[in-house]
Amino acid sequence: MHERAFRFGRASHLVGIAGIPAAIASETGVVLLNAGLVHRIGPFRLHVDLTRRLNALGYATLRFDLSTVGDSSSSGQSQTKQEQVCADVDDAMRLLAGEAGCTRFVLMGLCSGAQNAHIVACTDPKVAGAIFLDGYAYRTIGYRFRYYVPKIFDMARWRRMLSRGSQTATDKQKDPDPVFAVAPSPRDVVRADFVDMVARGMKIFLIYSGGISNYFNHRRQFRECFGPVMSDARVTTTFVRESDHTYILTGDRHRLVERIEQWLSRNFPVPAVGTSS
Repeated sequence: MHERAFRFGRASHLVGIAGIPAAIASETGVVLLNAGLVHRIGPFRLHVDLTRRLNALGYATLRFDLSTVGDSSSSGQSQTKQEQVCADVDDAMRLLAGEAGCTRFVLMGLCSGAQNAHIVACTDPKVAGAIFLDGYAYRTIGYRFRYYVPKIFDMARWRRMLSRGSQTATDKQKDPDPVFAVAPSPRDVVRADFVDMVARGMKIFLIYSGGISNYFNHRRQFRECFGPVMSDARVTTTFVRESDHTYILTGDRHRLVERIEQWLSRNFPVPAVGTSS
């Protein structure tokens, strides 16, 4: 495997690191999008660890900065945010196609990166799979039941409230608006997007962490949010309650990399050398 830095794109404005396996065996390339404003290495070098592991398994990868993020500049074109994201990812896929011969792609993003990957996955037929980390989610009736009922039976909390005559400042801080919520999009629209993705044959992996417990708190919430499509064989869902949003702990990052590796191996296996992919 070797890594190479590229300046690429329609205005040569994008910067990324491509990992190309020594013996290219898979037609599937993996493209990692920025997590918010974190540049292409990912939070705590998550993208570096993941891409190098995938390269060792035979997958070509690209971790890159979207326009105006990290080392990438503006294309100079007049585009909406959605148009810019789609064009940037298309440039990234074209680069991997040219360097590694990839014909289909798996996109991965965390938080707003998941939202951007979602936007592209909805419309680009080259996208065969997507890994959404802490992507779209909505507070549901089930969420509220699981969140508030334990509080009702928390006697220590009631004693604090009664002794002080009102909710304490500490309690007030326990139910803020979501800190890591991505930009809103109507739930019905996102649900329909997932249905369309699956109908096209896409494989989807949703991994949500305990770091978004302000609006997601149980694996049942996948179906509560998005309906029966979450039970389709092409959709995999995982709720990792013990992990925080950015996978700050080394052990949590390692387990995340293992989950992604296993999912890719099942859904986009690298063929044995000498066989067609």
